[in-house]
Amino acid sequence: MPQKVAVLGTGKIGEALLSGMIRAGWAPTDLLVTARRPERARELQERHGVTPVTNAEAAKSADTLILTVKPQDMGALLDELAPHVPADRLIISGAAGIPTSFFEERLAPGTPVVRVMTNTPALVDEAMSVISAGSHATAEHVAYAEEVFGAVGKTLLVPESQQDACTALSGSGPAYFFYLVEAMTDAGILLGLPRDKAHDLIVQSAIGAAVMLRDSGEHPVKLRENVTSPAGTTINAIRELENHGVRAALIAALEAARDRSRELASGNNS
Repeated sequence: MPQKVAVLGTGKIGEALLSGMIRAGWAPTDLLVTARRPERARELQERHGVTPVTNAEAAKSADTLILTVKPQDMGALLDELAPHVPADRLIISGAAGIPTSFFEERLAPGTPVVRVMTNTPALVDEAMSVISAGSHATAEHVAYAEEVFGAVGKTLLVPESQQDACTALSGSGPAYFFYLVEAMTDAGILLGLPRDKAHDLIVQSAIGAAVMLRDSGEHPVKLRENVTSPAGTTINAIRELENHGVRAALIAALEAARDRSRELASGNNS
């Protein structure tokens, strides 16, 4: 029998997931959505053919609940869901920093929970989704979560103890690249290029470099060395990056993101 899947709190990432699932073969009639605003729910229905429901209705009728609300809203959502969620429902959480134990303590004993940290490239089917099983989730539950999030990109299984590090690397990761492109675009303008040309040069270079990293099998150091000729332009640029502590700054930034993920897990949402 087809499984009913409900996406609760359907924002941009939730809608990207719905769209990817439909393209991957899920029937829109088997997909339920909830949204805070009624007009948003109607928009999703008109755009994708999915069925808008309340959170309580989703809990009662869906086999799998995918919770995509913000971390600070998760406690209130679980309070609303708890009276209606049988212990055989699969709960998939997409909330940064919140451990599976948070859900297990608030739902019926034995409820299977799978934690997923995805990222915004889900909007273009290039997400990196990191998946961890809760204490009651079986291999079949994890495989189903892989199937769902595989519709919008790549998946990786990790122990839950590594989720905060993965959040720092891939969950927040796209923002670091956008920040770098922004800075390089400004540099291009400073060097005399129009903004649109600087942007195109940098974006295509980034795409090409990413494909080489993915497909060549070479270590990034080797790929960098291939571009870095003696006394050339690249080595002079890299010297300045090292002089300004860019490598150390990146490590510190990732540690800060990991630490914030841990704070969210401990209930510090401020």
